Amino acid sequence: MTSPLPSPLPSPLPLLASDLDRTLIYSAAALALTMPDAEAPRLLCVETYEHKPLSFMTEEAAGLLTGLADHALLVPTTTRTREQYGRIRLPGPPPRYAVCANGGHILVDGEADADWHARVRRTLTECVPLAEVRAHLRSTAHPDWLLKERTAEDLFAYLVVDRALLPDTWLKELADWAGQRGWGVSLQGRKIYAVPHALTKSAAVAEVARRTDAPYTYAAGDALLDADLLLAADRGWRPGHGELADSGWDAPHVRALTERGVLAGERILREARGALRAGS
Repeated sequence: MTSPLPSPLPSPLPLLASDLDRTLIYSAAALALTMPDAEAPRLLCVETYEHKPLSFMTEEAAGLLTGLADHALLVPTTTRTREQYGRIRLPGPPPRYAVCANGGHILVDGEADADWHARVRRTLTECVPLAEVRAHLRSTAHPDWLLKERTAEDLFAYLVVDRALLPDTWLKELADWAGQRGWGVSLQGRKIYAVPHALTKSAAVAEVARRTDAPYTYAAGDALLDADLLLAADRGWRPGHGELADSGWDAPHVRALTERGVLAGERILREARGALRAGS
């Protein structure tokens, strides 16, 4: 059994900004349960979609997350839209703050901060418009592997694709084209994201840290869209899977974990707990 943390740290609390999908929570396809069935961890469903279970974490991770509530300010930091984030029910008290749409929205007690969103909108004049990027995606994606084409909160675009049929050359060509126009590209599972460089998780988390006077910030993430978040943190963790692991990305203050799948989410929370113990 996990021993309890010391008495809660005095306010203000440190901030734990974590990506969600494939970092803290996992779809059935991303669980990576490679152990014998009898040794698999018990799972807790934290999201349903169209009346079906969609995302999970281990019960041990759920206990760790609940135990952190009095010792750190959890800020879910996701590329999900506000609607998609609203389906998630993490264990423990509801987070006071959340970052959605890759930094496009800060939620405060579940409500979007209009001033922050307006500030973000002003920064997006530095890149080509979303409509131009979307038109390029539509004209170059092949129907053999394109499953869906979507925009998120009128901020960025993404495709859902058949990974087995997706040509590697197409993704590289898209990244080159987008980079010259102030946009970045990220491949996460079956989704290809095209996101403005000016739209970052780190900027939104820095604003939350400013408002809460957080003395330091921890962060976790697995994708290229999490790199700026990890670099801006005082300490961070990345799983043994995902774009960052596949590319060999690292930083001196970011620990590269070996665990993959849902056990990586559990390990991240255990590492955060250890950091809080040391910091206290």
